[in-house]
Amino acid sequence: MKELKERIHDNGNGLDYVLVGDYYIPDLKPPEESRPVGRWGRMYKAYLEEVHPGQYSALILSGKLWTYLADLNEQAQVRLEVIINQMKAAEGVTEDLKHRDWLGWVQAMNSIRSRAEEIICSEMIYL
Repeated sequence: MKELKERIHDNGNGLDYVLVGDYYIPDLKPPEESRPVGRWGRMYKAYLEEVHPGQYSALILSGKLWTYLADLNEQAQVRLEVIINQMKAAEGVTEDLKHRDWLGWVQAMNSIRSRAEEIICSEMIYL
């Protein structure tokens, strides 16, 4: 009987396989990503799992899912801050308003934040 190799590499998908008993299973390593996935990354992960399972599986098998989600989270957070600042400037929500009418300022900021989050969801999360 032919002796099976302990480890093999598939150039087609770029994965390494290890022999366990009579079967080769993918040698998946945990991600080395130390950055947090965050809110936006978790939302996008859930979206991928439900709507694009093929892309989700490909990212998991390639070991790039956590890096991808951490990058997306950082980009979404930066974009959120830019949108909020632009909306504040356009609507005249300033620190002066905060001192004069703090309740009005809170209402305006809640409205701006809510709209900015919807924009992020439509532009970056739920494509």
